Amino acid sequence: MTTHLHSDFDSLLRKLSSDDVFRARLLGDPVAALDSIGIALAPGQIPSQRCLAGKDAIAIDRMAFMSKLDSAAGAIPFFLGASA
Repeated sequence: MTTHLHSDFDSLLRKLSSDDVFRARLLGDPVAALDSIGIALAPGQIPSQRCLAGKDAIAIDRMAFMSKLDSAAGAIPFFLGASA
């Protein structure tokens, strides 16, 4: 699996919170939809049943997530939770 920078996650969350065409494409063909924004996943990594949270909920989560990543102190739990 590819390591993704926080800009990849921001791009994904931005599209999920605003782009109805991308959301529909992600539900129908997740591998192709993610590939279109530079995120490569194998088909076996995709659950057979899929659903998405609402755009407003994703927008709120995006702001919270990005604010934590932009803060050095907010990133510490991510580093501490990694396995060796």
